[in-house]
Amino acid sequence: MTAEYQVHGDVAVITMNNPPVNGLGLSTRQGIAAGLEKAEADAAVKSIVITGAGKAFSGGADIREFGSPKALAEPNLLSVILAVENTSKPVIAAIHSVCMGGGLELALGCHYRIAAPGTSVALPEVKLGLIPGAGGTQRLPRALGVEPALNMIVSGEPVKSEMLAMLPGQKLFDKMAASAESLAAEALALAREMAAKHADGSALPKVRNLPCKHPLGDAYFQFSRNMVKGMSKNFPAPAKCVDAVEAATKKKFDDGMVFERDIFINLMWTPECRALRHLFTAERAASKIPDVPEDTPKREIASVAVIGAGTMGGGIAMNFLNAGIPVKMLEMKQEALDRGLATIRKNYEAQVKKGKLKQDKYEQRMALLSTTLSYDDLSAADLVIEAVFEEIGVKEAVFKELDRVMKPGAILASNTSTLDVNKIASFTKRPQDVVGLHFFSPANVMKLLEVVRGEKTAKDVMATVMTVAKKIKKTAVVSGVCDGFIGNRMIEQYGRQGGFLLDEGCTPEQVDKAMEKFGMAMGPFRMGDLAGNDIG
Repeated sequence: MTAEYQVHGDVAVITMNNPPVNGLGLSTRQGIAAGLEKAEADAAVKSIVITGAGKAFSGGADIREFGSPKALAEPNLLSVILAVENTSKPVIAAIHSVCMGGGLELALGCHYRIAAPGTSVALPEVKLGLIPGAGGTQRLPRALGVEPALNMIVSGEPVKSEMLAMLPGQKLFDKMAASAESLAAEALALAREMAAKHADGSALPKVRNLPCKHPLGDAYFQFSRNMVKGMSKNFPAPAKCVDAVEAATKKKFDDGMVFERDIFINLMWTPECRALRHLFTAERAASKIPDVPEDTPKREIASVAVIGAGTMGGGIAMNFLNAGIPVKMLEMKQEALDRGLATIRKNYEAQVKKGKLKQDKYEQRMALLSTTLSYDDLSAADLVIEAVFEEIGVKEAVFKELDRVMKPGAILASNTSTLDVNKIASFTKRPQDVVGLHFFSPANVMKLLEVVRGEKTAKDVMATVMTVAKKIKKTAVVSGVCDGFIGNRMIEQYGRQGGFLLDEGCTPEQVDKAMEKFGMAMGPFRMGDLAGNDIG
């Protein structure tokens, strides 16, 4: 079982231990249920603490079990939470690091909750096309208040524990621990205090019994529906979150739970939910390369050089500046450098104006950027990314220069979107250090990064660039060397079908409109206008 049971004097401690985030898989649920039974049967145990080992309290349901018999096998999460609620001894949740989804629902089933500062708290189910399915929509509004709870459930975004603890009238946390380090000791003290308080047999507090009302009722939920409709476009789950929270304010608790469960089960089988769940697992699978083990040693990337200060070069540089990594940008002419710098400044200043970036952070980032007109100044960089004109002769000249000046062990990357990375590697005497890093425009915004693996690219280079991708918040996908790699190879087919529709009498606007209604961010012709049809 992936939950451990220990007794500290008169307190039983149940620790979920299912790395990396203590997902509530079947064996973890069995372990919690078995621990509760053991503690109930032991007269020497007066109270119980539930916590998580390692870097999380619990990240919620184990997504690997979705759609499998294990997900529904008893004890399911609803039964575990019911068992916690009905335990005759006080149960305290000692929450730290990550408390999300089913993990938060489990904590809400406990009689008392103590949280370490800095804990990320969320109900992120909406991001998988679902609503919380183990009482989250019914208990969180009771513990936190209707409005903050609905905001958390509809957005799925994490909020820090200390922010939630400051909300007036909140009953989510009974106590904030002084620090993550003191949480265990403070949880034991709280457990003993509550055991003494209820030694007379007085009823234990349950979140389900708290009142749940909104002073403006119908008007507030109608306003919420209008807001959510504008934001969620074609996704059904966000609007259903509003329905479920409204039910918490209008129905008896048990009826609200049945209502939540029905919505959850119906959403589970929608194509949107299936697609979002596929995306979630696929993004995680994409970061693993079968023949490059997790423990492959990585090269240190403490500084980066970027060749080219155009749209791509500037955008690429911003990713590293945002992550606190110094960047040196090279151009052939001073005016090209000045133009590139001005664009980066403009992008950051727009963020400052919108309040998305603080002035001091903007200054820190710009201070990490330096420029040069000479290849010799790049020699100390650990990683160099070329973002010059898409023509093999130009790439050859650049890579021969890089081969001449870069220190041994530096990674030489090309931002090519279509050219042969093996050929580019052959221009150097170190093909093992050459890799494709294809960013998508605008490079400082788009999440996707194609990592193109050449025939001779070293395994430690692959491991390093995948780690760097994570650091600069990109979703890295590995491609072999082929025409158009992955993204452009897919776009080529999709653009071709768009072309056939023009042959059949449609206008570009009609095709784009249909594709955008379907859910694409941009139709094929609008995208061609943005990227330049010559690229295609």
